[in-house]
Formats: sequence, structure tokens, C-alpha cells
Amino acid sequence: MIVVGERINGMFKDIRKAIQTLDKGPVHDWAIKQQEAGADYLDLNVGPATEDKVGAMIWLVETAQEVAKVPLCLDSASLDAIEAGLKLCKRPPLINSCPADQAKIDRIFPAAKEVGASIIGLCMSPAGIPKNAENRVALAMELVANADAYGIPMENLFIDPLVLPVNVAQEHAPEVLETVRQVKFLSDPAPKTIVGLSNGSQKALDRPLIDRTYLSMLMACGLDAAIANACDEDLMTTVATARIILNKDIYADSYVKVYLNRGRNK
Repeated sequence: MIVVGERINGMFKDIRKAIQTLDKGPVHDWAIKQQEAGADYLDLNVGPATEDKVGAMIWLVETAQEVAKVPLCLDSASLDAIEAGLKLCKRPPLINSCPADQAKIDRIFPAAKEVGASIIGLCMSPAGIPKNAENRVALAMELVANADAYGIPMENLFIDPLVLPVNVAQEHAPEVLETVRQVKFLSDPAPKTIVGLSNGSQKALDRPLIDRTYLSMLMACGLDAAIANACDEDLMTTVATARIILNKDIYADSYVKVYLNRGRNK
């Protein structure tokens, strides 16, 4: 399971203030804490902190890389910000994200190919997010076909079926599970799959419980990666346990300790 640490995001008050005041402290702190907790990537998202998305992304990338030992995930709706951040990454990053929109594909895919970046492809089009798995998979196929056309290795494409809040879009949850299953049959080798896990529990009670339960179900369907709270030890313990049950790791009585300590060895 690839874990993308979600916490360096301008939606959070401390990171928003850090971006606005150019205070490196909170960014450094969360970068270190997340990678020590086991994050494989650090998601960087300017969010609503400033209108200058390009300048803020440049600052975030430079600041995070002062302490980061893992690659970055550049997260922005601004393609200019993504492109500016790509030029500064010391390790091949993950681009978050690109919908099944040909104009955006034609800009993001070549930029990713040039620097060896991976891409999160969203199962949505200009018409929105489909309600069922069948139409989500059709959009995933468009992304797979474009990756092949642009020479993007399939292992560098992450398909995101798009998790919606369960308290207002409950009917989408099983469709996401089915989409994750079906994406694995789109090509050989298959693209990876990823979700923004915490989107499913937005404004619900006991969010950590929903996140843990949903993640274990998604892993059973073949999920490869999640943008999630890497510092939630119970969540990471769930990942470790699911990996044992799915025969991804060899069982030992210390399997949880081994998994939780992996970030400290990076």
C-alpha cells in the first residue's frame, strides 16, 4: 500500500498560515512526522491560502524538500502551479491530478513524461463524476489509452475512482469499490488505483472509523494507494493488518511494529 501523506495542505489552518507568512516550521514538522509514520509521498496542496498558486507551490516544494526523504505529490487545480513545481522536484513526483479531459491530458501527460512523474487520473469528465462503476471505468479507459499514446508507463498511472462523502452520496461507495476491481482488467500491466480516503468521511461522525473500514474494503478490492492521514496510527495499523490478511507481507507477531517503523528507516 502506497500512502500519500495528506497533511501539508492549505485547507489546514497551520499550513495556510505558514504559506501566508512563509513560515517553514509547520511544513518541516509535518514532512518529518508523516514520513516517519510511513508516508511514501508527501502531498503538497496550496489550497485557499493564497491567490498566487504558482509562487506558493514553488515555496512549498523548496521548503518540503529541505527535510523530505520521500518524493512529493503536487496537488493543485492550477496546471501552471503543477508545471512550476515539477521543475524543482529532486525525485520523480506524483501529479495530483488529471481528469478525463482531453485538453488537460494533452498538457499534463507530456509534462509528466518529460520528468518521469506519475499521474493520478480522475474518473471524471467535464460533465462531472459518474454515478456508477461502468461509466467510471469507461473514463479510466480513456486515461489508460492516453497514457499508452503518450508513452507513460502503466505503473506510473494511478486511477482515482473518486470517493465522495458517505453521508451525502452513500450510493457511490459500492460503485467506487467495483471500479477499483474493474480497473485491474483494463490493461496488462494494469494501472495502479488510488483514492482520497478522507473525502469519504467528510462531515460524518467518527471519521477515523469510516476511513479505516473503507480502506480495508478498498484494499480487498485491489487498491494500491491512498491519500490519507499517515499520522493516524490506527489507520496505519489497519493497513498493516490488511496486508497480512491479503498475503502481501509475511506474518510475524511483530508485524504491526515492523510496518509502523518502516518510515523511520527511509
